[in-house]
Amino acid sequence: MEAEVKFRVDFEEMRRRIESVGAILVREEYQEDVYFSLPLPKLLRVRKIENLGRAFLTYKEIMDPGRNEEFDELEVEVSDFHTTVEILRRLGYEEDVTVRKRRLVYRLDSITFELNEVEGLGGFLDIEVISNDIEKAKRKIWEVAKRLGLSEKDVEPRLYQELIREKEGR
Repeated sequence: MEAEVKFRVDFEEMRRRIESVGAILVREEYQEDVYFSLPLPKLLRVRKIENLGRAFLTYKEIMDPGRNEEFDELEVEVSDFHTTVEILRRLGYEEDVTVRKRRLVYRLDSITFELNEVEGLGGFLDIEVISNDIEKAKRKIWEVAKRLGLSEKDVEPRLYQELIREKEGR
């Protein structure tokens, strides 16, 4: 299981804060995510990581709808982004939204920080911990969030998919 909390942040300021707590930059990614229409709490997306030449098909189920903090996730690498999107279209899935972002991935012990600059939406930070003990993982997330100067008021509970739909007036 994955515990994750997303915060709305200033990208450059948060970059400095993350580095100040000792997190190590693991990689930089340029991602394009195509989401398909499924009723929440289920998500289906195809992700292309442009600068790494990789693509993934991901199914996620939100375990706590409304908070978007706990996910059951299945993911498989695929050899061709465009063909995978086309297969899903032909199977009857409709494209919903496309999300493009620059992502900096940092690590500190068992914590992953994904600092995102999302096209049209701004800066976000996902703090993630994978664990069988979700409550312990959430405590760990909040401990480091406080060290970064983040609080409950900075939490963004909506998915990027939902934020883009809202911006488009859907």
